[in-house]
Amino acid sequence: MSGLLERTLGILEYLSEQEQPVELAQLSEQLQIPKSAAHRMLADLIRNGYVRQTRDQGAYALTYKLVSLGLSYLSKTGVIDMAQPLLDRLAAQSGELVRLSVVDGDRLTWVARAQGARQGLRYDPDMGSTARLSCSSSGWAWLSTMDDDAALALVAHQGLGLPKDFGPNAPKSMKAVLKALQDTRKQGFALTEETYTAGLNAIAAPVGLVGQPPMGTISVAGPSARLTRQRMVDLSHDLISCAAQLAAAGAVSPMLASGKSGTRLQPIYAP
Repeated sequence: MSGLLERTLGILEYLSEQEQPVELAQLSEQLQIPKSAAHRMLADLIRNGYVRQTRDQGAYALTYKLVSLGLSYLSKTGVIDMAQPLLDRLAAQSGELVRLSVVDGDRLTWVARAQGARQGLRYDPDMGSTARLSCSSSGWAWLSTMDDDAALALVAHQGLGLPKDFGPNAPKSMKAVLKALQDTRKQGFALTEETYTAGLNAIAAPVGLVGQPPMGTISVAGPSARLTRQRMVDLSHDLISCAAQLAAAGAVSPMLASGKSGTRLQPIYAP
């Protein structure tokens, strides 16, 4: 049963990464599942409304049911309501992409964003994606709140995001990741230059209260030609201030809050 469940979830995850519907043969080959077994699992997913089959080619794609479930869950947590104005404000201040992630077990998942001064909070293909901890500013910000052993264990579990798959400056070793985390702790925020994506720079800070594990991270990302190192340093105060406000607001969210009693409303990194 566990093997069947893992294969079914693998199909859902694989389809979520595809821009176009996928043929049965391709899915079977990529996931190393026999065609007959893959066909049965896809039929079950279609019957339950999670997958659809195109009329013309018979290829498979996700429906919006999983998205609907996720948005319904987020709406009940209060995350969107409390985060929107804060993300919008930081986006207006920076003129860049602002994203909120939440800690989800041993992963960091982006759940919301605001784009510049012209658009409010909205969801896009990045919604629900998981950050690569070893080379994203959000990953560094979260890992920097842990001791070195715990942080490196999470990186080892997920795997290094190497330059061939991510940005040209992605750390190539655990030693390089550890150096990045040490620098993050010293400066009070994570700063990455073309580590996650070529031509993209970003800064991030953990969202959390003193004495508690972080709830998530807040980040600002933009083209390296515009979001230079000095520009990121200049924005760091606004970033950390937003993280502090999100931490205070998140203390009342059922999903984000933990152990509110006796907690000081102070950010992990003080502005």
